[in-house]
Amino acid sequence: MRFLIPVCCFLSMWSCDIQQLNSETKNEASSRAALKELKPSVLEDYTPLFNNKDLDGWYFVFRDTVFDGKLEDIFRVENEEIHVYPVQEADSRQTFAGIITKDSFSRYKLHVEYKWGTSKFEPRQDKVRDAGLLFHVHGEDKIWPFSVECQIQEGDTGDIWVIGTEVTSRVSKVTRNYNPNGELVTRSTGKGQVFQRFHRGYSWEVPGWNVLDLEVDGENAKFYLNGHLVNEALDMKFWDKSSGKFLPLNSGKILLQAEGAELYYRNIQIKQL
Repeated sequence: MRFLIPVCCFLSMWSCDIQQLNSETKNEASSRAALKELKPSVLEDYTPLFNNKDLDGWYFVFRDTVFDGKLEDIFRVENEEIHVYPVQEADSRQTFAGIITKDSFSRYKLHVEYKWGTSKFEPRQDKVRDAGLLFHVHGEDKIWPFSVECQIQEGDTGDIWVIGTEVTSRVSKVTRNYNPNGELVTRSTGKGQVFQRFHRGYSWEVPGWNVLDLEVDGENAKFYLNGHLVNEALDMKFWDKSSGKFLPLNSGKILLQAEGAELYYRNIQIKQL
């Protein structure tokens, strides 16, 4: 009998996770249909971070010291979109890079639309397509800077990457993925470890254009993919060398990644709160 209670608790939690997954799966068809004809639009009370003409308001960082190209070689504006790796030959070796806002932000709603291209590049030519949206970027401009990342990756958009910071999220005891009713788990970096990860909830990514919305309220953020909550970054903190401890991380710049996969960004807008 003493073993029966833990087993029942496990089955109950497993059943809840499966019920949530089934509910989300039933809604997937309608989500795909709604996004099929997605077109650019200006959201009410939002301000464009990308003006559809050039990358004014952004600056360029890249990883490789041997790279001698220009911003336009990696992030090219075409047809009111940002085309990442626009002309590179598939499977060729390419640098990782990012564009970063010149301004910092603290409390806001951020809207970004993305679509995968076809080409992949060394060293990720045999891996799933990968990119990302970093926010609360601070410290040295490098690849990748201290921040919190909303992962953009085939099948995993909405994962949290903790980059030189500390983050708490809600995690299912069974699947270890995000669950809005899950237990609070804190992951931090330090002692030579720069990256930590929280897995998203259900994957709502669809073929073609996808809509990524972040709601950032200082030290807390929610990630929405195609209208569905997929993760939360709570109680975000940065490492303060002078005090030797983590302190509240409530503002920073925004970075869009180029990480070895062709893709397109558009309709990048922000509403400050």
